Amino acid sequence: MSALRTRSILVPPVPPPPPSSSSSSFSSSRSPRTLSLLSLRLGLATWFIAPRRSRTQGAGPNSEPAMSDSNSSVAADLDCNGSAQSVPIGVDYAEIVVVRHGETEWNADGRIQGHLDVELNEIGRQQATAVGERLSREGKISAIYSSDLKRAFETANLIATACGGLEVIKDSDLRERNLGDLQGLQLRAAASVSPEAYKAFLSHKTDQEIPGGGESIDQLYRRCTACLQNISVKHKGERIVVVTHGGVIRSLNRRACPNKRSGRKVLNTSVNIFHLSDGDNWVLKSWGDVSHLSQTEHLSTGFGGDRTSG
Repeated sequence: MSALRTRSILVPPVPPPPPSSSSSSFSSSRSPRTLSLLSLRLGLATWFIAPRRSRTQGAGPNSEPAMSDSNSSVAADLDCNGSAQSVPIGVDYAEIVVVRHGETEWNADGRIQGHLDVELNEIGRQQATAVGERLSREGKISAIYSSDLKRAFETANLIATACGGLEVIKDSDLRERNLGDLQGLQLRAAASVSPEAYKAFLSHKTDQEIPGGGESIDQLYRRCTACLQNISVKHKGERIVVVTHGGVIRSLNRRACPNKRSGRKVLNTSVNIFHLSDGDNWVLKSWGDVSHLSQTEHLSTGFGGDRTSG
């Protein structure tokens, strides 16, 4: 059994979302996670390593209220601050199931990926197969979209195979954040190898671009939230799968829950469900669900420390 790897580092700030009148909701209950003796090593989850604070990691899906059917006009949810509210949804919303790609060797090695095109490792392929089988049992999928990077596209194709062989639609706007000169470096060495890029990475300015052609947090936010909104307009009343990266998923979370910062990890092949409807209304229905991994023989976690380039 491989040793668990833990690292800590300061976290870049949350970008301010654009003003919106949309209502958002999020089910936030958690349960303790038991790590199997056969648990595989923890790799990395999104763009950067976890902050210096203790956090409890849930074992399975966040508890989720029952979703309304096509004849229902209201679904009861928890808002992003944990308060109960009724959110009007109906036939005019798109349910978008956002999935993070499976594990890569660079995830496991603590190496920053960003826009660099790294393939899944064998563990990542097993994770992708598991989430595909899970999604195939949960309802009809009308379309599958993916980042054009190999780790996401391969994950999406394995999901598509499990769900009847749908063609995967590539969209470069679903790529991870471009991290410029940090890409390809191990995070633990980044500060000494590329100090200016590392300093920009840790900047509290959300418009700070990273040297070497890297994006700011704001640029990532605008790119990926606009992409998801456009997908929802094309698929009202349908269930869609989007395969993307950890940094993108955190930006989508901030769009749906502008007043609450998620402390949950974005593990490999975690399932995050959004309802997007007319009027630019985003509802977060489920966050960080990796129950499909705990139900397999040996994939008891979604690998990933927290917050490295995904």
